[in-house]
Amino acid sequence: MRIRPYIPGKDYEYVSKWIDNERTHAFWSANLLPYPMTQNSFHGLLEKNSIDWTDSAYVATENNGQPIGFFCYSVNTEDNIGFLKFIIVDKTKRGKGYGKEMLNLALQYAFQITGAKAVQLNVFNENPLAKQCYEKIGFVERHIDKGVFSYKDELWSRCNMIISKD
Repeated sequence: MRIRPYIPGKDYEYVSKWIDNERTHAFWSANLLPYPMTQNSFHGLLEKNSIDWTDSAYVATENNGQPIGFFCYSVNTEDNIGFLKFIIVDKTKRGKGYGKEMLNLALQYAFQITGAKAVQLNVFNENPLAKQCYEKIGFVERHIDKGVFSYKDELWSRCNMIISKD
């Protein structure tokens, strides 16, 4: 597996197919994008976040170049803590270790290339498979904001997790 910068004209067609239902979309985007997302809405959000938060978008690929995962990353230069968001793996690859491998590469990049001392992310408590993946890598719960996100008739809690450089 490799990671490389997201190429809008090449990679959107893959990422857009990995989210095939409204609940998965909400877990992934916290409804910062309309469902179903469009290429314009997705690229507009990526551009806004690159300006507002210095986010960069990446894809994870198989060795043959086929995209199988996506995430955004930025580092806050004031506290030197990185932030991962919009983490997703091809729906046909979930539960097979691809997410763990992708995130380990992302952490390697964060710690070795950007010099972050720690990396954080947010996950909804109602998404236990994602949370378990993050815990297996070494992320630990920092705090939970209870009932902060409304999805249909549910209130979800947001868990902030962090991992520090060894």
